[in-house]
Amino acid sequence: MHGTGLACTVVPLLAATDTSNIPGGDIVVANWLWVVFGIVIVALLLLDLLVFHREAHEVTFSEATKSSIFWIAIGLSFGLLVWFELGGDAAAQYYAGYVVEKSLSVDNVFVWAVIFGYFAVPKAYQHRVLFWGIFGALVLRAIFIFAGVALLERLDWLIFVFGGFLIFTAIRVARHDEGEIHPEKNPILRLMRRYVPITADFHGAHFTWKEAGKRFATPMLVVLVLVEATDVIFAIDSIPAILAISRSQFIVFSSNAFAILGLRALYFMLAGLKDRLVYLNQGLGVILFYVGVKMLVSRWYHIPTLLSLGIIALVLTVTVVLSLRKTANEEQLTEDATGTDEIPEETEAP
Repeated sequence: MHGTGLACTVVPLLAATDTSNIPGGDIVVANWLWVVFGIVIVALLLLDLLVFHREAHEVTFSEATKSSIFWIAIGLSFGLLVWFELGGDAAAQYYAGYVVEKSLSVDNVFVWAVIFGYFAVPKAYQHRVLFWGIFGALVLRAIFIFAGVALLERLDWLIFVFGGFLIFTAIRVARHDEGEIHPEKNPILRLMRRYVPITADFHGAHFTWKEAGKRFATPMLVVLVLVEATDVIFAIDSIPAILAISRSQFIVFSSNAFAILGLRALYFMLAGLKDRLVYLNQGLGVILFYVGVKMLVSRWYHIPTLLSLGIIALVLTVTVVLSLRKTANEEQLTEDATGTDEIPEETEAP
């Protein structure tokens, strides 16, 4: 481990099993680094809630782009701190986990777009839903990550279960049809409509509303619950994927946290590109298949983290390039066909 004298004198908060075949198993994280991480996360959440989006407003593409650049810069910068304190291999694991979580979350972003569209959530209030959705996601991810690492430390054979599950999920994701998303069929929505009194209309950005002395849920609360539910579903895929890259709780949770913090900005940037990324599911399927195989063979062979990071980045790049090229060619063919089919009107001779 590379670190300062202070890092070496502080009692480690978490220490993984010292096994060379376990990625991140020999990383020891000092208490102060956990404290710094926690302070940064809380500060960023407060900054976003109380400064950047103090008043509800529609997020423009330009604003979303600047915000996305900001969140990515923060995530990459924290990776430099990991590099300085924990070493290059730990930083490579952090960046690989960050890229995997970011890429897998793109599918989640498109599901949000479907939910918002189904409930006709005003654009000015969408960020408020996503803010509290991300906050809840951080709590849920922490529970899943710490539980997952603890289980793998005690029941090492679970790596075969997780690895097999990732390969199964890879096939399912690659064959998934976005047209299959139907929010009205969600069992959670059905339960809420059956047991929770819900107002028919939005009441600003409020999640609950009081009428005639009775408290009602608003459609905003229903959407928030569905957003949280979708994150739980996606976490079942993404958490095992990141545990295949690193078994360090600090590396996994920090890379996960910084990746999902920028999802709100990513949503407002990519919501309109759903139809352009036609090979997204196939690309995500390849990534999940790779990390599943990586986990399955980890007991006998450790694939270098930098190699994994390069493969994941290459798959994402190829996915985006091929998707944009295909849709651009189809648009060109449509324009050419339209232009060919147009018959100029004959003008009468004078």
